[in-house]
Amino acid sequence: MEKLLDRFLRYVSIDTQSNEDSETQPSTAKQLNLLGLLRDELNAMGVDATLDEYGYVMGTIPASEGVKAPKIGFIAHVDTAPDASGANIKPQIINEYDGGDIPLRGVPGLALKPSEFPELLQFVGQKLITTDGTTLLGADDKAGVAEIMNAVEYIVEHPEFKHGEIKVGFTPDEEIGRGVVKFDVKKFGADYAYTMDGGDAGELEYENFNAASAIIHIQGRNVHPGYAKGKMKNAILIGMELNALLPIEQRPEYTEGYEGFYHIIGLGGTVEEATLRYIIRDHFRERFEEKKAFMQKCVDFINEKYGDGTACAEIKDQYYNMREQVEPHIRIVDIAKKAIEMAGVKPKVQPIRGGTDGANLSFRGLPCPNIFAGGLNFHGKMEFIPIPSMEKASQVILNIIKIFAE
Repeated sequence: MEKLLDRFLRYVSIDTQSNEDSETQPSTAKQLNLLGLLRDELNAMGVDATLDEYGYVMGTIPASEGVKAPKIGFIAHVDTAPDASGANIKPQIINEYDGGDIPLRGVPGLALKPSEFPELLQFVGQKLITTDGTTLLGADDKAGVAEIMNAVEYIVEHPEFKHGEIKVGFTPDEEIGRGVVKFDVKKFGADYAYTMDGGDAGELEYENFNAASAIIHIQGRNVHPGYAKGKMKNAILIGMELNALLPIEQRPEYTEGYEGFYHIIGLGGTVEEATLRYIIRDHFRERFEEKKAFMQKCVDFINEKYGDGTACAEIKDQYYNMREQVEPHIRIVDIAKKAIEMAGVKPKVQPIRGGTDGANLSFRGLPCPNIFAGGLNFHGKMEFIPIPSMEKASQVILNIIKIFAE
């Protein structure tokens, strides 16, 4: 049986970054390199698996003889976030973390420091995988991929392990909000599923943000600066003015728990025209609708001040809070809690300050809570993952299967 660490390192070596500006499905062809590999590895294990034209890998492990249980799925996404490079990743292996600063050797002077990330101190004595400071690591969500594949290999190699019918799914484009747009829930065939896409060990989530994207286009008017008085409309400055209308305390860096936010993720342009890109998030539907309405109100104010057509907004809902879809099936959350406890980890039931494929799947009839994959500081060069957390996550998968079979 391949070691979980070796499997994870193989997967992160493959560049699978998604691209929000692409209109294809999947958004980048390079994601198919890992998706095809996963299909082939499943087939090599004796698991019937397919890869469709949209980049979805689906596999089935038949139930053990005599076992009648719900069909349970486990899902992870292969793409990495556009926020940082996912190419030529050079992981650093810290065999026994001593509690000090960890130099990220690809960038002189850069280090992962407990003074900045105190959660590091939870993992003293453990084996950690970090970046070298030049890329992200890809634990989001190749840790989840590796943990699922590790559990599958265990099941295949241990016929004495009794289980119901198991479904395995790997998706592209989760990081750009399109992970399950064309996912065929009926074809997947699970009664319930879990995404292995959470953070620190013990995390269990069945409620998430309501989410929208907002693209604001500012149309300015460029005039030679020597003759611009009373004529120029600087689109860059107007965009900055619009951003200043949004409440400062509702930015991600000032929020936690159930608090929502406006987050500017892109700003570009010239005097003539500029574009601002935002994501809008809130756990409560009423507040979510209020946030979107306030964004439009800011756009209306700019138009009143500078003239109609100066600003226009394209605000699109992305996903909704899965809680209302999962609560009627709360047993699957209770089973996950028990499975986490069986792995020797304390469950941390909390809202996701983000979203998962499971949110959209839950609204399409497949209740799908989210379980920890073990990584921290996702989407950037400070990302790291403790190997014991990955091992616990893979054990949780097996525990869930065992509980359902019993």
